[in-house]
Amino acid sequence: MKRHPRSFNVIIEKDTDGFFVASVPELRGCHTQAKSLDLLMKRVREAIDLCLEVESEEIESPEFLGVQRITV
Repeated sequence: MKRHPRSFNVIIEKDTDGFFVASVPELRGCHTQAKSLDLLMKRVREAIDLCLEVESEEIESPEFLGVQRITV
């Protein structure tokens, strides 16, 4: 069954070992990592596809407003 294109927010961070880590807040447990951003984007697409295959209910994406960095 062909799915309609959907957009997801992807949060990308760099860990202390130099790996890029991506997570998709709308999809529980959807995350991956890679040494380069190009490879990370390929892997995150694969991770999203896998998460959507097992997701049983329709996912409603919240409106993305932005990211704030706070120092305390």
